[in-house]
Amino acid sequence: MSITKLARAQVQALTPYQSARRIGGQGHIWLNANEAADSGEYRLDCSRLNRYPECQPPQVINAYAAYAGVTPEQVLVSRGGDEGIELLIRTFCEPGLDNILLCTPTYGMYAISAETNGVGIIDVPLNPRRQPDFDGIIEQLDRVKLVFLCSPNNPTGDLVDKAGLVRLLDAANNRALVVVDEAYIEFCPEFTQADLLADYPQLVLIRTLSKAFGLAGIRCGFTLASPEVIGLLQKVIAPYPIPEPVAQIAAQALSDSGLTTMRARVDEINALKTRLAEQLGQHPQVAEVFAPNGNYLLVRFTAGAALFARMARAGIILRDFGSKPGLSDCIRITIGNSAEMDAVLQVLQQEQ
Repeated sequence: MSITKLARAQVQALTPYQSARRIGGQGHIWLNANEAADSGEYRLDCSRLNRYPECQPPQVINAYAAYAGVTPEQVLVSRGGDEGIELLIRTFCEPGLDNILLCTPTYGMYAISAETNGVGIIDVPLNPRRQPDFDGIIEQLDRVKLVFLCSPNNPTGDLVDKAGLVRLLDAANNRALVVVDEAYIEFCPEFTQADLLADYPQLVLIRTLSKAFGLAGIRCGFTLASPEVIGLLQKVIAPYPIPEPVAQIAAQALSDSGLTTMRARVDEINALKTRLAEQLGQHPQVAEVFAPNGNYLLVRFTAGAALFARMARAGIILRDFGSKPGLSDCIRITIGNSAEMDAVLQVLQQEQ
């Protein structure tokens, strides 16, 4: 008997999430994972490494609550935003019975986490304006426990319409939770939905230090929600989710000087993004530049696969979304440093 036959049926049938690192590639300029071009410098105190860490380090919780404008009771820290997504599914969805709802094209981990946990998926695709179909979502609320929205949306960069979100939240009261993934919100902070948390206990936000803070390597994310939701998630989360070095680095990143560094990085990335978007928009091989709200640009080329291959031959690794519905010939370009953006443009200028 194959050992594989011992695994759960859902796991046997599962296709792993194709993360940037799993896809891999050969190159020297990595612009496929929406990582920052730098991380900054941090100090570590090794005197407590012999002790188990606190489940929810107060220095991290309090600092993030102050940064996000919420109370500490509304914050859960986890191993990246991905763990927050999975915790919500494990906490609120019964395997084999419940469903989540998502709006493709969007971040792939919502579906992977649901499939891994034996939870069904209802897809209400984005409308032609790349907004959630709020009427379609509301029609499905009695069939789902969680609605996942991404704002800015990965990979398209679009922001969720606030009026539509409020209408959905009103409809979801006592029926479902609405989860807004704000992994990229630092690049357009004026569009956060955090101000709605006080009035809508059915709203949950996902945040991360991976993008604007330049700390993808430490895997540190946050869930913002009502104290009731946070209390339920704390029943499910592992006893020691945040290693001591991670907590130390996160607390430093959320200090006044750390926030200043983050905001300077955001300003630089946004300036490079604006310049790249303008140059791409004038290029004959570019059919469309999508919404520029994250630390990336999704670009529809006249021949996406060929352009992706040309970049790879030049050692520039991008992310190809051409196989996703509605995203034919689309390539996502992470905004790196100035030299990396110049390299992308240089390859684009070359003869095909």
